[in-house]
Amino acid sequence: MSARPGKAALFEQFAADGITHMFGNPGTVEQGFLDLVDRSGMQYVLALHESVAVGMADGFARASQGPAVVQLHSGVGLGNGIGMLYQAKRGGSPLVTLVGEAGVRYSAMDAQMAADLVAMAEPVTKYATRVVDPSSVLRELRRAVKIAMTPPRGPVMVALPADVLDQVTTEPAVPTSVPSFRTAPAPEETARAAELLLEGASPLILMGDGVAASGAQRELTAVAERLGAPVWGVNSSEVNFDATHPLYGGQLGHMFGDDSARVVQDADAVLIVGTYVFPEVFPRLASPFRKDARLVHIDADAYEIAKNFPVDLGLAADPRLTLEALAQELDRRGAVPAATGPAVRTGQRQPDTPMDHFARELAAQADTGRLAVFDEALTASGALLRHLPPRIPGTFFQTRGGSLGVGIPGALGVKLARPGLDVVGFTGDGGSMYTIQALWTAARHGIDAKFVICNNRRYRLLDHNIDQYRRELGIQPHAYPEAFDLTRPEIRFTELAASLGVPAVRVEKPEQAAGAVRRLLAHDGPFLVDLVTE
Repeated sequence: MSARPGKAALFEQFAADGITHMFGNPGTVEQGFLDLVDRSGMQYVLALHESVAVGMADGFARASQGPAVVQLHSGVGLGNGIGMLYQAKRGGSPLVTLVGEAGVRYSAMDAQMAADLVAMAEPVTKYATRVVDPSSVLRELRRAVKIAMTPPRGPVMVALPADVLDQVTTEPAVPTSVPSFRTAPAPEETARAAELLLEGASPLILMGDGVAASGAQRELTAVAERLGAPVWGVNSSEVNFDATHPLYGGQLGHMFGDDSARVVQDADAVLIVGTYVFPEVFPRLASPFRKDARLVHIDADAYEIAKNFPVDLGLAADPRLTLEALAQELDRRGAVPAATGPAVRTGQRQPDTPMDHFARELAAQADTGRLAVFDEALTASGALLRHLPPRIPGTFFQTRGGSLGVGIPGALGVKLARPGLDVVGFTGDGGSMYTIQALWTAARHGIDAKFVICNNRRYRLLDHNIDQYRRELGIQPHAYPEAFDLTRPEIRFTELAASLGVPAVRVEKPEQAAGAVRRLLAHDGPFLVDLVTE
């Protein structure tokens, strides 16, 4: 391999790994390798804030199921991106985060923008390192890609001092070796799992995004049908199970442990797969399971198994292979697949909110076979999912990890990764303002994603949460805190979008929904709907 600067070798390594996009916000200490990006064959997707860059990379990684590269500017840029990196870590997104710094030779000076980048990144990444020698630039990059892509997947950070990248390296650029973790448990362990689950009269399945990461949706369905077990989403933000299947129970809440306890309290045989239990903000400290319940936990991440509550059998293995073997073992033991047909939801009359009108029109007018939704609608998500239930793997992505603002950049990342899909990102008025700059990126790069801001003029989720908080403490209802209000002054989203290069329309009445959806779907390029939901 011929000698060349490390900054040039970087792009050879990206090409060897098939990495085509870099999401970022430029800074002075990265100028050396950014000076080469336009001639590299990579597309640099410019964001006006680091959280937008990380949010786009997160959406791209989720939709492509591959590594996504994001570039941040020194300690200040890393600091701006940490909230989104936390979301990527919680969700298992394989991001390779490159953070520039002035140089190794300046370390002792404690100068402007100096920071311990590794220490900053460690709490929100799976792995963090700093390159200090030019002969290991590509070795460090390959290690970072390998770690990001190895289950459990997650973001990594590589600090790149400018003086190291300016020096010559002769390292060859070769594809990263990512080891296979497609392992199944021993047959006797699978038999034990089947035995435990068949002992129960009221089985239950708790699933999470480890199912989608493994591609185990079909295998999970087969096991559920053989057990006749309702399936509930726990840390579930992708299509892990067809939401129209008769055995689909719904999603557990993410705020309060008592909500989860009500769902699991009667089950005497529980299969947990691809998630930990439980991810609420205010979880129960005592186990919500019956004392006599048999618990089987399958996950590619051994750390998550029995992390909070003991289980009878933990299987640290690939969910798809394990569920496939489990279904076969259940067949051998005479478990009969449940007769299933289209789910029929009866009972309460469905609400008819402004969001219901809009989602109903979108479902009617769009080609739902190629429609992908990125959902950060929060309090409006129920109406969205009623009319566009997640069914096809790779076409539904929901916010995860608790950081706001991923709806718009996440949709952009999905569209770049899957250009053949029609992508619509839903967010709230409060959440959108964390990353509204992403609209400019959509316009600049001509990214044909659409966006819907569910506008209730306040942080409505906080209203719901404080209502429950007050009930639990016996506090009488009274006015919500002024800090939850977003009406003074009112945010004019159509004007704001236009100023960032994205045309928009405001929907204030139900009868306007059909026309807005037609415009949204017909427009060539990014388009925004300001949907007044209350």
